[in-house]
Parts: sequence; C-alpha cells; structure tokens
Amino acid sequence: QVQLVESGGGLVQPGGSLRLSCAASGSIFRINGMGWYRQAPGKQRDLVASITSSGLITNYADSVKGRFTISRDNAKNTAYLQMSNLKPEDTAVYYCNNPWAPIPWGQGTQVTVSS
Repeated sequence: QVQLVESGGGLVQPGGSLRLSCAASGSIFRINGMGWYRQAPGKQRDLVASITSSGLITNYADSVKGRFTISRDNAKNTAYLQMSNLKPEDTAVYYCNNPWAPIPWGQGTQVTVSS
C-alpha cells in the first residue's frame, strides 16, 4: 500500500518561500497523478495544485497561481510544492494525494505565514 509523507513546512514571514516535499512509498508513484491540498482551521481541504504522472500538465487554484509551482521526481517517488511570495492566508496544513484516485492521507505538514 502506498503511503504519503509530507515535510518541509514551517514558520515563514509574509513574502517568504518554502518548499514542501511529498515522499510516496511504493513503485506505483510514477504512474499516478499527484496533487497538493491545504486545510486551514475550520475550513475544508482544498486542492491547490496538481500534476499528471508524466509531469507535463499542471494546474493551480487561482489563489496560488503564479506563486506556487508543483513538480515531481519519479525516480525519487517524490512530489514538491515550491511556494513563494507567501501570504498569511496561505497558512494551513498541507497534504499531498492523488486527485484522480485518492489513497489514505498522510499526516500533512504545517505552514504558518506570519510576521
């Protein structure tokens, strides 16, 4: 069974940058699309970025477009989310999963944007 482990979160000032990583166990990683989600306190979990298995097609929520970049390294079974120009409203727990065929969620990684 594929397991997902997110890392790279932390506390950052507005305008700062972070890179999140999503390590997936299991050899099927490379044939699956991946996405990054976030959930702020009291709100639903929303998809903010997705990438196809080949890495050729990416999509972003309007709220992060131009600031976040999703990528993947199939040789390392890892997906990334590069976040720049962070805003306080980006504060949330970030998760990765396959938007097209979700599997059990990992523990997520906390991102806090605050001065």
